[in-house]
Amino acid sequence: MQQHPALEREFTMCFTSTPRGARLARRLVSHRLNDWGHPYTTTVNETLTLITAELTANAVRHGHVPGRDFHVHLSLAEATFRIEVTDTRAEKQPSAANPSATDALSESGRGLLLVAALADDWGVSPRKTAPGKTVWAELHARTKGHPLTHRVAPEPTDVDLLLATSSLLRDDLGSRPEDASPGGRRP
Repeated sequence: MQQHPALEREFTMCFTSTPRGARLARRLVSHRLNDWGHPYTTTVNETLTLITAELTANAVRHGHVPGRDFHVHLSLAEATFRIEVTDTRAEKQPSAANPSATDALSESGRGLLLVAALADDWGVSPRKTAPGKTVWAELHARTKGHPLTHRVAPEPTDVDLLLATSSLLRDDLGSRPEDASPGGRRP
């Protein structure tokens, strides 16, 4: 029998299957991580927020069923964060073996490549209680005094893509110095 690690922290919520719901999920996960002692600018918070953004955007774009919500579950157990995004569309399953076969000129289709590059592990499982699927990702928290787990560094083009994508997640125009007018107000 498989032993499940004891949960230290947990956050679960339903969101409307809209871009606004995806944005709210991303913000609440970041806020919850901050409350759990991982401030907004830490690697754990930024990485899990980016992973959440990709998974929730996919749930809205590819897992949307009219009138149905998606669910987000964030947990921390034995220094491992797990984010799960569950939608109600069972027939559209992402491939864990080959996250994306997108050509270089396509403007979309790289979300799961980001998840695969950022997460220590990720996958897809059937929804337990109803039709649908759960796409999950795990991130091992780095603790002081312990060596990092072995990870392959992303190619330079992947780093450029990560930086470009994370800058797109910032909704507030005033968060960028070039967009703010004197006095801190937007034009």
